[in-house]
Amino acid sequence: MTYTKQLSIAAVVLAIAGGGAFVALRGTPPAAAPAAAAVAGATPELMPELHAMLAAYRKIIVLLADEKTLSESDRKAAGQVGQSLFHENLERLSKVQAMLARTQALPPAQRDAADDGLLSYIESAADLYDADRLAFREVLLSLQKLAAADQTLPAIKLHKRVSEDLAALEDIEKQYDKEINDIFSRFDTRAITPKRERWDDYVAHLRKLYGREQIMKDYGVIVPYPEPPKSAEQEVQAKEIFGNALPPKTVVLTFDDGPHKSYTEEVAAILKQYNVPGVFFQVGQNLGKLDAQGKQTLSANAAESRRLIDAGHTVGNHSFSHALLSKQQGQQLYGEIANADQLLKATDARRSDLFRFPYGAHNAEGLSILSKLGLRSVMWNIDSLDWADPVPSSIANRVLTTLSKEQRGIILFHDIHERSVKALPLVLDKLIADGYSFAAWDGHEFKVAHGGRPEPEKIAVSTGYANSYAVVIGINDYQKWPKLQYAVQDAKAIRDTLVNRFGFAGERVFTLSNGEATRNNILALFHDKLADAQLKKDDRIFVFFAGHGATRQLSSGRNLGYIIPVDSDPQQVSVDAIPMTDLQNIAESLNAKHVLFVMDACYSGLGLTRGGGNSAFLRDNARRLGRQMLTAGGADQMVADGGPNGHSVFTWTLLQALNGKADLNGDGLITATELAAYVAPAVASVSQQTPAFGSLPGSEGGEFVFQLPAEAEFLSAQSAQLSADAIALNSKLDKGRDQKADGNTVLVKNLQGEEQKIAAPKPVDASSRQLAQRANDKGLQLYKEKQYAQAEAAFTEALKYRPDFGLAANNLGFVYYKQEKYAEAARWFENTLQIDTSRAIAYLNLGDARMHLGDSDKAKKAYASFLELAPNHANAGYAKEQLKKL
Repeated sequence: MTYTKQLSIAAVVLAIAGGGAFVALRGTPPAAAPAAAAVAGATPELMPELHAMLAAYRKIIVLLADEKTLSESDRKAAGQVGQSLFHENLERLSKVQAMLARTQALPPAQRDAADDGLLSYIESAADLYDADRLAFREVLLSLQKLAAADQTLPAIKLHKRVSEDLAALEDIEKQYDKEINDIFSRFDTRAITPKRERWDDYVAHLRKLYGREQIMKDYGVIVPYPEPPKSAEQEVQAKEIFGNALPPKTVVLTFDDGPHKSYTEEVAAILKQYNVPGVFFQVGQNLGKLDAQGKQTLSANAAESRRLIDAGHTVGNHSFSHALLSKQQGQQLYGEIANADQLLKATDARRSDLFRFPYGAHNAEGLSILSKLGLRSVMWNIDSLDWADPVPSSIANRVLTTLSKEQRGIILFHDIHERSVKALPLVLDKLIADGYSFAAWDGHEFKVAHGGRPEPEKIAVSTGYANSYAVVIGINDYQKWPKLQYAVQDAKAIRDTLVNRFGFAGERVFTLSNGEATRNNILALFHDKLADAQLKKDDRIFVFFAGHGATRQLSSGRNLGYIIPVDSDPQQVSVDAIPMTDLQNIAESLNAKHVLFVMDACYSGLGLTRGGGNSAFLRDNARRLGRQMLTAGGADQMVADGGPNGHSVFTWTLLQALNGKADLNGDGLITATELAAYVAPAVASVSQQTPAFGSLPGSEGGEFVFQLPAEAEFLSAQSAQLSADAIALNSKLDKGRDQKADGNTVLVKNLQGEEQKIAAPKPVDASSRQLAQRANDKGLQLYKEKQYAQAEAAFTEALKYRPDFGLAANNLGFVYYKQEKYAEAARWFENTLQIDTSRAIAYLNLGDARMHLGDSDKAKKAYASFLELAPNHANAGYAKEQLKKL
């Protein structure tokens, strides 16, 4: 491709203070600048890597843009994730460099087109801001070196063009200096800061693309709250070396992640020029490799390590592969430390006994391994952020500003980037001018060579019941009344919920269905069965009736409600039906603390009163009798059938409420009032029914209480979810209930047709463990309704309360998996296994995620671990089939 005019890049860089998007770095051909799609077509292998590099670069900016406002724990976590992104980009850069080398070996026409496509994208892609282009500096430097090695005319032209681009990046760097320095600085400025709309514009644009907390969560990190106590951390720190113990105005210069084939040598040359020592923490795989028998093969970089030691610098261990060692254990963790040490010894026996954990992240086992190997951990207290900040002067300003407050410290640099090399002289000039000394490791310490307690668990809330009884009645096949379709199925579902979810003993749940539910049998069940049970004063009784109801007006004008047994005659309701006054009398005579009637039938004729909770709810509730009733609707209303799974709308809503939706105040308890406050407005919003609720005569204001069980399901591919019609109805129910509620307060009718305002009890004090469990339970509920974004937020909340909650970690991973975010899912399944190595289902999930990522070796290992832990699991056959495919 030929250009009619070749312009210097620096001449066309826009003045950043003027605002607006970055238009072009170079002159453009007569036609418009290449579109992104055309560029991608010209370099199909390279462009995805460049896009991924840019995305990671942008995420690092977002992670640290609010650093001044972050807590120490937030800042540390953001730094660890940022360094993960940074090291991922190092791997991408290595791939890009290999691709560029292959490109230069192509036939001239293909090579020139590919080079032009790459440079046109960096120079003039319309969707790039000028700050974005700084992400590609190392790519341009690599291309420049390749061009310099070729003396042909096209290579000379390419070298000139790349050199112009690099010069333009220098101009961008200078223009953005103040903006980026302000963004990355940890400290407030002392003077009035002018408004810098260009940089604010850029960061605002990035925040639309990425959120800091989401980036961290995607990389397996959630910052907990409340902040963990410091006592254990301080104990760990006592075993390590930190810069705050150095004498005043003393610093140690440390450089991580090398040796690099060119930048390490440049850093050493600068240190020699200033006559100051450095400590280089090196990654084992950069020095060489080990075979299965442990035999070392050193690479060319090992020579650079020896030269550092010869020059008087210290070389230490930075693990074998720069893995996140806080999430490793056993032989894998040991190998990361010991294998790197073995390669360092092979490189030069004079290697030091210093070790730096990648990202500064470790666990107790890692520190124990260091002790066994005779190594010492060295941390830092001054982070240059050179891995994140693209501007050398900004890096230098950060180090100097931090030192002005700390007055001493171990400084963290990296010897693998050009910007670090550029920043180092700026730092050294100022430190020497300010009279700082530079300490070196003498084998025992750093010397200048010359002149909280855990949160106590609160007592778990308890309903305080002795025994739980239930009467469950469902009638479809009436003899003389219209037949129903769903009542028996409703009764069965309620019984199963009471037994399987709330722990009612099966022998204490008395059930009558269809022909069994005669008038005599129903009354006998109350008078005889419950009497024979020898009820105690701390027992509770739950009564559920699904069938016909009727209302008859008395001569006084007062309505009286009836439930209709299977053998009742419509013409003889007052004789062979059961009036609600009888149920009132039965309820009042029962020797139990709390009784709750839930009637999936419509009628009128009970005078109900209201009993409420207060701030001392559980304590007071244990002393007060409770007799309450919730009905499906009033007189002349029809029960709405046709709900999901063969249920009436009322019973379906009741089941969802008992599944957790009625825990309106989030205390892990569902009171009868909360049940009504969810069910009544929800049912009324989707049907012609107006459910009613209140307390029966004889009630003293006590509340029937369900204690929600702690969900223990580890989500997997076999986890059940609701059908589409069930999800649709639940959405309508939730929306309808919310529209009729004012917070946790709603208007609900009593059986006289009058409105009463009811509200849920206030939450009880709960521990972090309890709050985490509730958030996880909420996440499971949302997952079953396929509300993945909300489920993700709930599981995240659980992990904020309890970072070691393996159940929530797995479930968060599976929500990612369902959204086809397999890399993020794999990180969280690995987190789960770090918390609980015996959790078989997490290995199965991890295997599935790794399969989708194309990582067959790790998938195979995960499936094998699953089968080893659970050889008889229902999914063992599936795991074996997956292994056969690998």
